[in-house]
Amino acid sequence: MVPMPATSGDVPVRELLGDEVLDVLLERSKDEAGQLRLTGEGSMLGQLVKAVLERALEAELTAHLGYGKHDQVGNNSGNSRNGRGRGKTVQTGVGPVRLSVPRDRAGTFEPVLVPKRVGRVAGGLDDMIISLYAHGMSVRDILHHLKQVYGTELSHEQVSRITDQVMDEVKVWQTRPLDPVYAVVFLDALVVKVRDNHVVTNKPAYVAVGIDADGEKHVLGIWLARTPPESATAAEGARFWGQVMTDLRNRGVRDILIACCDGLKGFEDAIGGAFPATVVQTCVVHLIRNALRPVARRDAGAVAKELKKVYTAVDADAALDALAAFADTDLGRKYPQAVRVFEDAWDRFTPFFAFTRPVRRLLYTTNGIESLNYQLRKVTKARGHFPTDDAVVKLLWLAIINIEDKRARERAAKRQQGDKHAFQPTRLVEGQRAAGWREALNELAEAYPGRIR
Repeated sequence: MVPMPATSGDVPVRELLGDEVLDVLLERSKDEAGQLRLTGEGSMLGQLVKAVLERALEAELTAHLGYGKHDQVGNNSGNSRNGRGRGKTVQTGVGPVRLSVPRDRAGTFEPVLVPKRVGRVAGGLDDMIISLYAHGMSVRDILHHLKQVYGTELSHEQVSRITDQVMDEVKVWQTRPLDPVYAVVFLDALVVKVRDNHVVTNKPAYVAVGIDADGEKHVLGIWLARTPPESATAAEGARFWGQVMTDLRNRGVRDILIACCDGLKGFEDAIGGAFPATVVQTCVVHLIRNALRPVARRDAGAVAKELKKVYTAVDADAALDALAAFADTDLGRKYPQAVRVFEDAWDRFTPFFAFTRPVRRLLYTTNGIESLNYQLRKVTKARGHFPTDDAVVKLLWLAIINIEDKRARERAAKRQQGDKHAFQPTRLVEGQRAAGWREALNELAEAYPGRIR
């Protein structure tokens, strides 16, 4: 065997172990059909994990006693090694591993790596379970996956406890300080099924994305309306939005120039009370989506083209003329609901006509936010229902981190391959700079003197 060098961090494992040892591991890891088992009980990786863990436990006992094995310093020390216990099976990221845990005579040794009465090794397995959960897999699906692929058996409660470990991080994120000023705050809802007051009901989970004074986008928080005990539906109204505004103020927000949302009941009064100077703008993307909802697929392209003339008009009067012209066409008469969507929201749709293209683009070009919400909907749709509101927030938070990290890894890989678009933002939303921000900032500073800078 190749002797261990003084510093082995960069030495390949093959050189550390030697081919003879690897040949033995390979032979012992084959099943009855001669196929190699890399994971699961008795597998090659399982045996390596077993050897490393048992060696680490021996090192922990040496540190606890204060002297090494066969060291004469231990004579008459009052405590010494006392063989090994009956052994325990722990669940790891490569499957179940049977460990032989060393003991001391005084019974004072408490392993840190594999604590007593703990049936799994934290780290790889916990990270794997949390990752599977973040991808939208239910606890039952995770249990089946671990059993099928790794031979690992955990209980429903164990998996739930592992995923609940992130709740402290979620609470820190949900209460973290925010910037004092946001140029624009977008609010969008994802409908999820939640068990509340012993009844499964549809609830909107609101995700807020803000653009700060530097033009960078951030997910500000996730909120769900609570359901009063005497009611069957979530209390989504002025009281709920008042609590959201109070939360934002308590976290340091002092001003919001423009709030962009989709006609939320009670929202305007609440934000007017907390931030009196804020302009409420109906989200153009939501308006277009609502207008196209009753339109047949074969006509959707033509209707969307006509509606574009409305929200890209030079001013509110020109937009009204464009809407009237569309209403007088065959398509407008065929789909009067599409016209009515804009008419009903007209007062909240027109504020952004006071700005030129850079600010308008800031308000209705929400591709990153729409893409993030689309992927969040895919994750939540895979779940039947959630047991609590906290479970919803936990999954959405994990999913946001997972989506943003996935995007960052993809961008990094393209950068290494010399992709010409590698300069683009690495994430979908978090920390991404709004397009055309410098021009938009100048105009916002003139429109709202002393508020943005």
